[in-house]
Amino acid sequence: MAVLTYRDALNQALREEMQRDDRVFLMGEEVAQYNGAYKVSKGLLDEFGAMRVVDTPIAELGFAGVGVGAAMTGLRPIIEFMTWNFALLALDQVVNAAAKISYMSNGQFKVPIVFRGPNGAALQLAAQHSQAWESWLAHIPGLKVVAPGTPADAKGLLKAAIRDDNPVIVLEGEMLYNTKGDVDEDPDRVIPLGKAELKREGEHCTIVTHGKMILVALQAADALRKDGINCDVVDLRTIRPMDVDAIAASVRKTNRVVVVEEGWELCGVGAQVVDYVQRECFDDLDAPVLRVHQADAPMPYAKNLEKLAKPDAAKTIAAVKRVMYLE
Repeated sequence: MAVLTYRDALNQALREEMQRDDRVFLMGEEVAQYNGAYKVSKGLLDEFGAMRVVDTPIAELGFAGVGVGAAMTGLRPIIEFMTWNFALLALDQVVNAAAKISYMSNGQFKVPIVFRGPNGAALQLAAQHSQAWESWLAHIPGLKVVAPGTPADAKGLLKAAIRDDNPVIVLEGEMLYNTKGDVDEDPDRVIPLGKAELKREGEHCTIVTHGKMILVALQAADALRKDGINCDVVDLRTIRPMDVDAIAASVRKTNRVVVVEEGWELCGVGAQVVDYVQRECFDDLDAPVLRVHQADAPMPYAKNLEKLAKPDAAKTIAAVKRVMYLE
């Protein structure tokens, strides 16, 4: 084990997979000479050269399409979007090409491609650059969607995504790049897609979350423990496919559920979790499921309003106490 930042864990995953398989290459804006906008690709150009670490023009639709074509012909491209907000310009290639080609060709073509980059809000980036896209992308058959919340998960899930023969969306937390944690340095260790992890164990309430909201959930769980309330914290890690068995196992133990997500309420990831819970665990519930999410508005620029709009530990603690009928 080594203590690495989330950024360095991603960098290690990229380096190891590029060393392992010479079909893997990285393409995106400023990924080469500038070492990536968030320095995730630091040092890769020097090690692998300009044919495998490729700077592109500011043309998301174009280089996403080049990546899809490369994947169809046997390469394993990793497409970095400087932010998933910019990836809106490339969604035709992601949704109408990458996600559908294997199905429409009856399996004659595989599309082993990774689309990755920062997702969600940071600090005062305002409405157009603070959006969480997981529910949009997870809605699409043919895509797999992962949202790692820790350095260990960032490395293990990215490696699994690169090795997968299907298009995989990797949603990185922009506010997570400097966070640190223990990371297994074994180059052969991957985290299987579709497997949640129990990050904290308790018996009073289940908190289901993903991505950088895992930090919020753990902060809330630690605070609640001081009041004698012990929570299971289930980190989905993969949004599609979702680990329904892990959710159900926790709910059947605690009988109460709070779902914490970064995105908006309507048609969010939390709505899907609640649907699974009511279908699989209805008789186990002792209270309605509550959701903690972003305010139903474009993200404000003003610092005080931005703070009010975001889900946080205080809102999570309040929701847990409500499902326990403590307030």
